[in-house]
Amino acid sequence: MALRLGDEAPNFTAETTEGTINFHEWLGGGWGILFSHPKDYTPVCTTELGTVAKITPEFKKRGVKVIAISVDPLDSHKGWINDINETQNTTMNYPIIADPDKKVATLYDMIHPNALDNMTVRSVFIIGPDKKIKLTLTYPASCGRNFDELLRVIDSLQLTSKFKVATPANWKDGDDCIITPAVNDAEAKTLFPKGFKIVKPYLRLTPQPNK
Repeated sequence: MALRLGDEAPNFTAETTEGTINFHEWLGGGWGILFSHPKDYTPVCTTELGTVAKITPEFKKRGVKVIAISVDPLDSHKGWINDINETQNTTMNYPIIADPDKKVATLYDMIHPNALDNMTVRSVFIIGPDKKIKLTLTYPASCGRNFDELLRVIDSLQLTSKFKVATPANWKDGDDCIITPAVNDAEAKTLFPKGFKIVKPYLRLTPQPNK
């Protein structure tokens, strides 16, 4: 059964390119991203892993740990890292899980027989400090992911976990936010001292509270 938002992220122990990990212990008390790759030595995955290595400081700034997974074994991963570093002009700085028995891929429903019967699709799971799944995305093997979008989503998730706001379409960090409907106007005056604009009774905009 597919994992849903709000489900606890399944725990597992696995070998990675940075040693054996217990996933929940590795996450600690912070945010995490687990993202899968169909196979080692594939072109789209190579660009993705290199891109994440380059923007790791952006994830760290947000307190987010990143970990990748492929169903190939550890030796294959280690050889592939050399290619990633060379072709993407970077240095890998986060772990890749080896999952040759597909244990983790099965736990997270990463293998879709209608698409690829022996490889993982491009799955993304954002996991909160409570170990609950906050976002899932599934891409076909042919489409590389937009990691700027994942950073944007993390900004939104972290903001909305602390304040009674939601983020509108195409929101970026620093833009106005929407006050959630559960907050009445009287409460909003206290919660949002910067003020708010009533577009419709159900649509009220306020400057981003933590800016």
